[in-house]
Amino acid sequence: MYSSERRSFNLDDANFLQAVGHVLGTAIERRRSEDRARHEALHDPLTGMPNRSLLRDRLEQALVRCERRGTQIALLFLDIDNFKLVNDSLGHSAGDELLQAVAPRLEEAVRPSDTVARFGGDEFVVLAEDVEDERAARLLTERIAAAFTSPFLLRGESHVVSASTGVVMCPGGEVYPEDLLRDADAAMYRAKERGRGHYEMFDDAMRARVVGRLKPENELRRALAEDELVVHYQPYYSLADQTIAGVEALVRWRHPERGLLLPGEFIPVAEESGLIVPLGAVVMRQACHDASHWRGVCSEAPDLRLTVNLSARQAAQPGLVDLVAATLADSGLEPSCLGVEITESVVMEEATGQIEALEGLRELGLRLVVDDFGTGYSSLAYLSRFSLDVLKIDRSFVAGLDSGESSEAIVAAIVGMASALGLSVIPEGIETEAQLVKLTELGCRLGQGFMFSPAVEAAEIERMLSAGVAVA
Repeated sequence: MYSSERRSFNLDDANFLQAVGHVLGTAIERRRSEDRARHEALHDPLTGMPNRSLLRDRLEQALVRCERRGTQIALLFLDIDNFKLVNDSLGHSAGDELLQAVAPRLEEAVRPSDTVARFGGDEFVVLAEDVEDERAARLLTERIAAAFTSPFLLRGESHVVSASTGVVMCPGGEVYPEDLLRDADAAMYRAKERGRGHYEMFDDAMRARVVGRLKPENELRRALAEDELVVHYQPYYSLADQTIAGVEALVRWRHPERGLLLPGEFIPVAEESGLIVPLGAVVMRQACHDASHWRGVCSEAPDLRLTVNLSARQAAQPGLVDLVAATLADSGLEPSCLGVEITESVVMEEATGQIEALEGLRELGLRLVVDDFGTGYSSLAYLSRFSLDVLKIDRSFVAGLDSGESSEAIVAAIVGMASALGLSVIPEGIETEAQLVKLTELGCRLGQGFMFSPAVEAAEIERMLSAGVAVA
């Protein structure tokens, strides 16, 4: 404190100074907290790198600048090869160590003006401005690849790690950042197809494939918005008396121009685009409401069971268990009446989110059904680990019952294994009387296939139930 006149400071002066100090201290700490919050909102907490939000902002600004200057930018999308193997073999903490070690190497390989961001998971993006031509972009990519040649020290041991990279060039203009990221991502996946440690430049051929995929994706978005998706149901039956034991929900698309489309024509697009998540929610909601309605109006339906297919991407989606619980509560369907059909790859994925989702669905009271059993891993370990309820024997083995003994041996082995573990089995794709007889002889009590019924509309299921096609 300074006084313009000679004087002594008193207690009031000291109290005033203390009050001023408190106010200034609070203001400084608030500013520091705001700065920390702003930094945390725009930077990855693990590596300290810019995150997806900050990358997008810098990419937008770079597109404006390069258009004004008449220069180009290069966008590099990197994915660490076999990162899941590091997590599985060394643990997730070792995976975090690897990501933290990769970050400084990437920053050392680029120019000070370039941006290196962690896009998510084991994906990184490099934004380089004022890139002269494709040759300069290739040189930058090769410098980054060279940064991975030295081993990484993880858990005290040296490990060689590589990365696959997709590169896209852009002169700016009317370009959306999401489109550039999509193109670079597409080039990265093409690089992965060639093997570990490669890079690919996004070209016209890739652009044609992306554009070709964009139309059905946009149409599917419209279909979701305009309720063009409908749910059909294929019953499965008791083989002893051929009464309905349950139904499987199967989505269809009433396309305004192409008519009724089967899942194989649009589910791959839904999986790639992420639309499988809202699509799955639509199917789950409609199926639960239909099943609850049948149980209420049909005297033969109180014990009717419903299964709904669940993809790996849906299982990994945060909030899945809450969504299913809310859907059950809204429809009034008992959790024990609902089962989810998953493929072997879902239960073998070992992804934390998927494991938690399956365990959460089990705790809700849902049944877990493995679809197409026998075509994937068929591991006894996961059969006991996840408290599964039903194995659906793949239709290829059922079809083989007409032509050879090998399929019969496989079906017999699956039925015996399921019986030992206390699981039910449902053979799929039963089409002939001979298949039905053989499956019955092998001990199968349930079955599904065109011999009984194809997938039909909800109204037809209600008619079948009301007509006395009893539930087993």
